[in-house]
Amino acid sequence: MKFMLLFCDDENRSATDPESEQAEMEAWIAYSEALVSAGVWVSGEALQPSATATVVKVEGCATVTTDGPFADTKESFGGFEIIDVEDLDEAIAWAERSPVHPHGLVEVRPVLEMPVEG
Repeated sequence: MKFMLLFCDDENRSATDPESEQAEMEAWIAYSEALVSAGVWVSGEALQPSATATVVKVEGCATVTTDGPFADTKESFGGFEIIDVEDLDEAIAWAERSPVHPHGLVEVRPVLEMPVEG
């Protein structure tokens, strides 16, 4: 069963020194490598800061775009991993291992797999 792990953190939070920042980056690399080694990794990416986002909304026949995130919030999505595991419990176990803790959170959501007609 596929799940998306959405990593949410305060993007204005930064490591206090380059050594801490390097250690955090190494933790994320190790986490991604563990997902791959376990054979559960499907895909994943880090995201640019929310200030680079463009929100698209269609109102009637007009398309309206605005810069920045949809919601004004301290926390934003910083990246995601798609994993293929047995069940929700296993997905939660991978979410618990994420380096986003203790300062952030992980939203675990099942992927709705749509049939593709070819």
